[in-house]
Amino acid sequence: MAGGEYGTENINGSTTSTSILAAEGVEILLSAEGKVPLSSLDQKKICLFFSANWCRPCRAFIPQLVQLYNTLRNTERNLEIIFVSFDRDENGFREHFKLMPWLAVPFDISIRRQLCNHYHVVRIPSLIPLNPNGESVGEDAVKLIEDYGIDAFPFNRERREELEAMDKMKRQGGKLEDLLLSGARDYVVSGDGRKVLVSELVDKTIGLYFAAHWCPPCRAFTIQLKEAYNELKSSQNRSFEIIFISTDRDPEEFNLHITNMPWLAIPYNDKTQQDLCRIFDIKGIPALVLLGPDGKTLSTNGRALISSYGSKAFPFTESRRDEVEAALRKEVDGLPHQVKDPKHEHVLRLDMAKAYVCDFCKGQGRFWVFSCDKCDFDLHPSCLD
Repeated sequence: MAGGEYGTENINGSTTSTSILAAEGVEILLSAEGKVPLSSLDQKKICLFFSANWCRPCRAFIPQLVQLYNTLRNTERNLEIIFVSFDRDENGFREHFKLMPWLAVPFDISIRRQLCNHYHVVRIPSLIPLNPNGESVGEDAVKLIEDYGIDAFPFNRERREELEAMDKMKRQGGKLEDLLLSGARDYVVSGDGRKVLVSELVDKTIGLYFAAHWCPPCRAFTIQLKEAYNELKSSQNRSFEIIFISTDRDPEEFNLHITNMPWLAIPYNDKTQQDLCRIFDIKGIPALVLLGPDGKTLSTNGRALISSYGSKAFPFTESRRDEVEAALRKEVDGLPHQVKDPKHEHVLRLDMAKAYVCDFCKGQGRFWVFSCDKCDFDLHPSCLD
């Protein structure tokens, strides 16, 4: 039967979602309890799941797919998943299938190869949703499910476009609650365990800080961000707040991280964390997204603004950045380009630095510095004789 013509018909003469499986010689499927006739699935929405026990990304994806499958089945969605094995032998197939609550094509390398060719499967894991006549809807649903979870159903192009439009609306729509609320949770948390209602943050300038404790660049930038944050707070500026979006590996790392931060956070492992990474297209950490009092995005590169200008960049608008740069240019106009100061043996040259420590007064410095080209010596302009 393998390799037969496509378009198998049911008793009413129409093609079904299992037609191509039948045409490839599949007559029965396997379940945890035994065998299931292929014909019993004709009225269901079918997804083919190509996976293997030796594939680490496959094993990582399966728990999310199991959760989605069970949830949809409990809500009486007419869905069935059929596992097509990429395992090297029968034993690998059986071991892998133990992780799955759905059905499977009996282990057969020839059938696997023909299905891969027909559905253009070039990598695993792959989840191929089928339309009523057994053809692919045109997209591998793995990335869609990783991004949107159960909201991805029914896994077609129309649903993806709808979800992406919703993301764009959240990104540009200016409603903080749409970004930060999740289910019954209407609050964010502080390092000491307090719950702060998201409604109390409306009309403030907000920084969404994406970071993790295991990331050395994050720990370095956190020091700069904390300095700017504390300066703004100490100046009685209550119109600014930061929300930590964790990519920590476990709750212990998250708790260790947040207890050393003066700002607020989305609770660990909250769905909103993944949603915000997707909505703002976060590709690397640390990252700082800045939202204006109207909730609209001011900058997706707040890290550069803080690193360059610190608290002076507030409220992070383009006009404010221009003002700061103009002030810095004016400030340097009154400074010599190089000096010979008795505090150091070499000539010192005027330079710009994001952050440094003055070797004379030991205080933190930013923006302008007199530095030595021959050795590691930095001097505040205010410390010149």
